Amino acid sequence: MTSAEPLAAATLTITEVAARTGLSADTLRYYEKADLISPVRRSAGGQRRYAADDMAWIEFLLRLRDTGMSIAGMQRFAELRRGGDATVAERLALLTAHRRRLTERIQRLQANGTALDEKMSYYRALLEET
Repeated sequence: MTSAEPLAAATLTITEVAARTGLSADTLRYYEKADLISPVRRSAGGQRRYAADDMAWIEFLLRLRDTGMSIAGMQRFAELRRGGDATVAERLALLTAHRRRLTERIQRLQANGTALDEKMSYYRALLEET
C-alpha cells in the first residue's frame, strides 16, 4: 500500500479486533509473538492494522482454543498453515485428531450432565417428600 489511508479504511486497529474477538490487546500481541498470527501489517504510523484475512484466522484460532487445543497445538497448526499447500495432509491429520478428542470430551460432558440431572431429580424428589 502506498498510503496509510487505504490500509486504514479496509482494516481494524488492535483495539477494534480486541472488542470484536474478546481477546485483550496484550493477548493479540502475544499471539503474534508466539507465531500464532503472522506479523500484522502496520500503518504509516506503526499501528497494527488487521485485515479481513487476519480476522478470519484469529476467529479460527479462537475456535481451536475454545475446543481445547493447546497453544502448542495451535502453534503447530499455524506453522503448517504457513507451509502452504504442501502441508494440507498434515493439517487435516491434526484437525482430525483434535476433532476426535473433542468428540470424546463432549461424550464425557454429556455423561456428566446426565449424572447431574439424575442427582438434581433425586434432590427434587426429596424436597417433594417433605
